[in-house]
Amino acid sequence: MSKAITRRNFLKTTAVTTAAISMHPIARAAKAPDRPNVIFILTDDLGWGDPKCFGHPFMKTPNIDRLAEQGAVFTQFYVNNPVCSPSRTAFMTGHFPARHRVHQHFAKARQNKARNMPNWLDPKAPMITRLLKNAGYATGHFGKWHLSSMTIKDAPLPKEYGIDDCATRRTRPKWRGRIPYYRAKSTGIFVDETLRFIRARAGKPFYVNLWTLVPHATLKPTPEELKEYENLKVDEKQFTGYMRKYLAEAPELNPQMKIYCAAVTGMDKAIGRLMDELEKMGLADNTLIFFTSDNGPEDYHVKNAANAGAGSTGVFRGRKRSIYEGGVRTPLIARWPGKIKAGRRDQQSVITAVDWLPTICKLAGAKVGDIKPDGEDVSDILTGAPRERTKPIFWEWRGGIAGDQTCRPPKLAVREGKWKFLINHDGSRAELYDIPADCEERTNLADKHPAIAKLLKSKLLAWSKTLPK
Repeated sequence: MSKAITRRNFLKTTAVTTAAISMHPIARAAKAPDRPNVIFILTDDLGWGDPKCFGHPFMKTPNIDRLAEQGAVFTQFYVNNPVCSPSRTAFMTGHFPARHRVHQHFAKARQNKARNMPNWLDPKAPMITRLLKNAGYATGHFGKWHLSSMTIKDAPLPKEYGIDDCATRRTRPKWRGRIPYYRAKSTGIFVDETLRFIRARAGKPFYVNLWTLVPHATLKPTPEELKEYENLKVDEKQFTGYMRKYLAEAPELNPQMKIYCAAVTGMDKAIGRLMDELEKMGLADNTLIFFTSDNGPEDYHVKNAANAGAGSTGVFRGRKRSIYEGGVRTPLIARWPGKIKAGRRDQQSVITAVDWLPTICKLAGAKVGDIKPDGEDVSDILTGAPRERTKPIFWEWRGGIAGDQTCRPPKLAVREGKWKFLINHDGSRAELYDIPADCEERTNLADKHPAIAKLLKSKLLAWSKTLPK
């Protein structure tokens, strides 16, 4: 039964005036049937090249692939930092994370102070969940949080960020160390919480952050998940670009890859159950599912990450902690039946995490007010056709990298048009790449195109000077 019919029946069977009904949040939702429900699936350390639909030679992701078949794939999507906390900050605030002094992951207070970081993202900052809640949405967050540290007891809870209902390891202490194979089962647990929330939303449109733990280290798939890949034989020649050399030097490539693939396929299975339940509830057609990752894949040189380090960057240079493409370009799939054309593959549009807030607010009819997002509304790209973006994308990375030092980038970067320019704060190490022609970032064109390099250097250093110290 449609929302419009429900409202007519309500008018017939009650004595409430039309004026009173128009003030009720459920009625407001009925007036705007095109406002989508939103489920934002943010995976943890999934590489651009990991889903089968992004070209992995043997990964089994039938449900992620189903999302792609029923929706659209965007191959030039960027997060705004190569590690978790600042990347998540960008999605939530619509601001480049350095504006909030979130430079690396939230850790112990002493470590945060050494990095010139706060102990948590300021709840008073602009927040997509708060804007949607003010627009009549029920808001939920289930899974990983990491906009504060679990080691800091007085850190604000997700509910202080405009979230009605949440379940994280901090709000569900029994999840920590008490469930066998917890990480392997965690996506299914988060899906259960999401479905509970959706069923209890009292007719409101809903917005959900479903943020997974997989495939972040340390990985320990269940025996059932591992059985899926028991006969896998990996040859690094099945990969191209930087991935081939990286995997050729892996300490134990075959067992590492088996464990990694088993973990991702287990996560995929839980996502499929979510999709199936939305169909059963009659909600699939008006629910926008947005699927991506917080940064590029982990590096096996990190001590506890041998198996998580088998993730694929596709052909790209760099991994997690690098602002080369492999660290900040992640897979993006968006599905909204009837609104986003099924089977579309957009290889032209450049989209980024800070676009999330203005885009969803536009689709949801939520007022952005005077927030001034760093991103732009790309709802026309999601639901329509490719176009060039109107705003540059900026990155600042203050940390180091793991592994191959040829993947250690300068500290600042900007992408504008086809060009990506990188440089250190002191002006050293200028690098310029034509990304559509050289997505592997192998040929530095700074000397060949000095005028372009000079212009982008000016913009990048000027942006850097606007950031809090």
